[in-house]
Amino acid sequence: MQINISCISNDIPYPVISLQILTFEVEGQEGSTIIDKVTRTVTVPLKETINLKEVVVKQCKVTEGVEAPLDSATVIDLSSPKKYTISLYQDYEWTIQASQTIERKLTIKNQFGKPKINSKTHEITAEVAKMASQKNVYISDIKLGPAEISTQTFLDPSGNEVEIPLNTALDFSFPKTVIVRYHDIEEKWTISISRSDKSVATGEADAWVNVAWLHGNGEEGANNGFEYKPADSSEWKVVAAENVNDDDGELTARLSGLKSNTTYVYRAYSGSDYGEEVSFTTSEPVTLPGGSFDEWHQVDKVWNPWAINGTPIWDTGNKGATTMGDSNTQPTDDTWNGKGKAARLESKFIGLGSIGKFAAGNLFIGEYIRTEGTNGVLDFGKPFTARPTKLKGHYKYSTAPISYVSSGYEHLKEKPDTCAIYIALTDWKEPLEIRTKPSDLSVFNKNDPGVIAYAEFYSGETVTEYKSFELTLDYRDTSRVPTYLVLVCSASKFGDFFVGGPGALLYVDDFSLEYDY
Repeated sequence: MQINISCISNDIPYPVISLQILTFEVEGQEGSTIIDKVTRTVTVPLKETINLKEVVVKQCKVTEGVEAPLDSATVIDLSSPKKYTISLYQDYEWTIQASQTIERKLTIKNQFGKPKINSKTHEITAEVAKMASQKNVYISDIKLGPAEISTQTFLDPSGNEVEIPLNTALDFSFPKTVIVRYHDIEEKWTISISRSDKSVATGEADAWVNVAWLHGNGEEGANNGFEYKPADSSEWKVVAAENVNDDDGELTARLSGLKSNTTYVYRAYSGSDYGEEVSFTTSEPVTLPGGSFDEWHQVDKVWNPWAINGTPIWDTGNKGATTMGDSNTQPTDDTWNGKGKAARLESKFIGLGSIGKFAAGNLFIGEYIRTEGTNGVLDFGKPFTARPTKLKGHYKYSTAPISYVSSGYEHLKEKPDTCAIYIALTDWKEPLEIRTKPSDLSVFNKNDPGVIAYAEFYSGETVTEYKSFELTLDYRDTSRVPTYLVLVCSASKFGDFFVGGPGALLYVDDFSLEYDY
């Protein structure tokens, strides 16, 4: 008799758990780490003096229950991207890379515009004004490596290294070679200087709604500036001198008071010479969605700051607060002008007896994603591409003594709580995930490299009647176009860290965006 023996197979699939790097920090970091969960890439910005080959890890946190690929104090080489695998049932490969910007500059007398510095080919090309000579070039400043740790020398025709003489006539009829050394790196740079055939040039404009930023080049030391006019006008107007910045012939100007959706023409001038005419068109203003705070609806105990069947723009932490209490952000008829609704944000202890947690009253543009235990996971930001210049609104506030503190904030106990309102425009690829769990904390950082513009308001004083406020956005780059708008209000400044005073109460009403200075 033949007996057939077959193997018993285990067809029960392993659970699919997406393993993520949640937090990554290193010594010498400058700004926030960017974690892209889609491409599984971690980009850490480093100060220019840090040796990429010897980067020291401070912290690496991954999905709970999984071992991190890198321990603290580990030294890693980030001179090129590194691959690391995180495993639990499945393998997930992550890439960790560094971004490091070394400020490099060359300043010469009679400079025409900014030098073009190519950090990949180690080449610098610069121009002097057409009235200057290539044989008598004066270098007033040169920096091609990291600050304080670099050496830089000229290579003479005999191949010897000599000190770079500043403010001394140098012959640049032919390119010169500079040797730059830092860490264990040696770079050979080539500097070429030519004479421009122009005394003035008009650049491209960064056109907003009622403001435009103008660019151009003129001769160093000359009477430099800009003129402009509507495209359908024949009358040129001079941009006020106080609005023009002349940086060794590199010209920029802020031109305000423009009409939206209008085409203008401008030109740079240097002395009696004019550059070519360049046109630009301003854009339309975009109102702040839901800024009146008039529309709300309630689902069970949760108050939501949008109309039933409306499009959610704002959200609150109410979904987390109502797991053990009531909504601590609610609509109110107590408005600044007696019309519509306002938002009432109250900080309080949510729970029963000793079971619970301090929760700050909050309101933000974004979405409350989920509650993990007694902690929240949120997305900050909604898509937005306009470039406002100000945030205006109305508020009143009642402070309260801080009685709940966490590690590192003990010094704030019994001090008056502080309300917070801040706005940011970013060019993120996706909303910022906020996590309040202390062991897995992720909060907004105004120094994040993705932040284009930012403004903030903090106050620990009690204001019993509504006051208006106005925040002017500080733009770090006028050419970058936003992709997301972040706007956050909180009755307790450090609510993300469960720090604050029960009873702190913030009212906000009628927020709006402005588009001129």
